[in-house]
Amino acid sequence: MPATRTPAAQPSGRTTPRTRAAASGSTRSRDRQKQGSQDTALRASKAAVSAADTVVIDTINTRYLESLMGYNARRAALSIISVFLERMAVYDLKPVEFSVLSLVLHNPGITSRQLCAALNILPPNLVGLVQSLDKRGLIARLPHPHDGRAMGLHPTPAGTALMHKAEKTASELELEVTQRLSAAERDTLLQLLQKIYL
Repeated sequence: MPATRTPAAQPSGRTTPRTRAAASGSTRSRDRQKQGSQDTALRASKAAVSAADTVVIDTINTRYLESLMGYNARRAALSIISVFLERMAVYDLKPVEFSVLSLVLHNPGITSRQLCAALNILPPNLVGLVQSLDKRGLIARLPHPHDGRAMGLHPTPAGTALMHKAEKTASELELEVTQRLSAAERDTLLQLLQKIYL
């Protein structure tokens, strides 16, 4: 009589394909139940919104946003920057280029490190900017008198002439966009804003 082979017992802790399939099915079942609960909650939430959304909004309530310093500063900045971009296009200057050239004009010999600190610009971002202004003939890089590793940035005659015009335009446009402020209010606003970031 030939010997019969009985299936070997599975080692403890090892799952068979059948038990793995059962576990997977159980997981899928739990996922479906969870998804079903989420769908039900979402439908209830949408129904509640739909019921409340039948009111027509005539006046937008912006009281909370207008209580935030960042919101107000951003809105004011956007009002000015849109005009600034338009007026500076005549000089082919972006805001950051205007800022760099202004500092170079009023601080001949300023280093790139000092520019980064003053304008909160990362050094890698300033490198290409300085190179571009140099190629345009608006600034010149000269050896620093006290630091052999640094270069001082100086305005060229062309850069000086351009910035005199650009700064005059910038001052005029700021008076224009803040015309509802008195001179005293404008000075106070500048001082208060500078208290935040200086």
